[in-house]
Amino acid sequence: MTDFRNRQNRLKLQKGAGCKSALSRSLYLCDCPCFLLPVLEREGGRSGFPDCLLYPTTFLARLAFSHRGGIPMKYCQELLLPDPMAYTISPTPSVPVGTPNCVCRVELSVCGQNLLDRDVTSKSDPFCVLFMEINEKWTEIDRTETAINNLNPAFSKKFIIDYHFEEVQKLKFALFDQDKSSMQLYEHDFLGEFSCTLGSIVSSKKVTRALVLGNGKPAGKGMITIAAQELLDNRVITLSMAGRKLDKKDLFGKSDPFLEFYKQGDDGKWMLVHRTEVIKYTLDPVWKPFTVPLISLCDGDTEKQIKIVCYDYDNDGGHDFIGEFQTSVDMMCRDGSVAEFECINPKKQKKKRSYKNSGIIIVKSCKITRDYSFLDYILGGCQLMFTVGIDFTASNGNPRDPTSLHYINPMGSNEYLSAIWAVGQIIQDYDTDKMFPALGFGAQLPPDWKVSHEFAINFNPTNPFCLGVEGIVQAYSSCLPHIRFYGPTNFSPIINHVARFAAQATQQES
Repeated sequence: MTDFRNRQNRLKLQKGAGCKSALSRSLYLCDCPCFLLPVLEREGGRSGFPDCLLYPTTFLARLAFSHRGGIPMKYCQELLLPDPMAYTISPTPSVPVGTPNCVCRVELSVCGQNLLDRDVTSKSDPFCVLFMEINEKWTEIDRTETAINNLNPAFSKKFIIDYHFEEVQKLKFALFDQDKSSMQLYEHDFLGEFSCTLGSIVSSKKVTRALVLGNGKPAGKGMITIAAQELLDNRVITLSMAGRKLDKKDLFGKSDPFLEFYKQGDDGKWMLVHRTEVIKYTLDPVWKPFTVPLISLCDGDTEKQIKIVCYDYDNDGGHDFIGEFQTSVDMMCRDGSVAEFECINPKKQKKKRSYKNSGIIIVKSCKITRDYSFLDYILGGCQLMFTVGIDFTASNGNPRDPTSLHYINPMGSNEYLSAIWAVGQIIQDYDTDKMFPALGFGAQLPPDWKVSHEFAINFNPTNPFCLGVEGIVQAYSSCLPHIRFYGPTNFSPIINHVARFAAQATQQES
């Protein structure tokens, strides 16, 4: 079982100034050995009820909150970051690398040129993997999508990482030709790699370098271009797009349209920002709404021109050009009404005098919002009110047995105590009075030994509060020998208890 104390020093947050009341959080410990269920409320808003898990093996918290009145899922992850791993194959990590005290967040865009052709009957199907050196080991951070039959891919998936000016952050970009659906990299053909520091990319804004093979020799004429952009603007744009009467490109069908969004770089070249999904067999597609950082789409300048290109998808990678147009965020979002743009094929326009367009692209909705970070909430006046709920069901094992998570250890510690200390010492900095309710469930209580799923571990039902983390630990240690573990695992009464408490706090604030 993982020792939470060894992880404690890694869980640090920049403490916000001027914090006021408005946020409640409850922590429930069970024989997983623990999971975290926070209840949050913002000043003047409604409380958000979460669905969240805290796994001690990775110490990664994942929260889901209602948007109004609750902090979105990803910001608890800024509190509890995963342990570095020697090698990870996950293509979509949940959190950016780094701590919330980072200097800034950086978005990296990658494209390749003249990659090796590893396929016999077609071209390579490349994807890029980003590694970072952590504890002298290369750790996979993220992967791009796969570009089918393309030796000059421009990947729409961006790498977002935290840039620390004071640290040397070593990166490796490795390209592979996808041959199977396997997540194991050794199942795919290696196309070359490039290693550098994040600082060198940030200082240059864009670098183009030759790819090399594992033996250090050039990977043919393969090149990689990496562009960096600092994400200073926290605005995001959500677009809902559709098409009408697009050109038919398939011989025995209609078209399989998708859109690509480009912005113009300092060098005048168009850079891919986003690619929609493909809608099969239609000339009137409706794409799923998507959200991108505004700074990614137009550098935060809503008047800057962006280019939108429509293609008909082909399995061989030779997508047919339908048409394009240029616009701006201001033009797409004007007056909040639906905006329509003619999709133009310049070649057809030159050849045919009667040519009007190759269809209409419709902006059904365009909304700009701010993507607040966890720290923004703290600095904005949110506070954490910490409630502990402890699982005393029999599945935890006999507390006299050293294998039990509730082991009454002569040395004074067990897994539950370690969890309480590790999490509590972080959360308590964001609570003004340091008075924490501590509740238990799943145990038989004296004197009648009836099962209770909501009891104060200090045996004071009118005042279940404990002073600081030390008070919780003391109440837990005193309670443990005087109860009998039973069941079942029913923690809903405690959740309802904290929900009522949060609702009352919201009413008092308003």
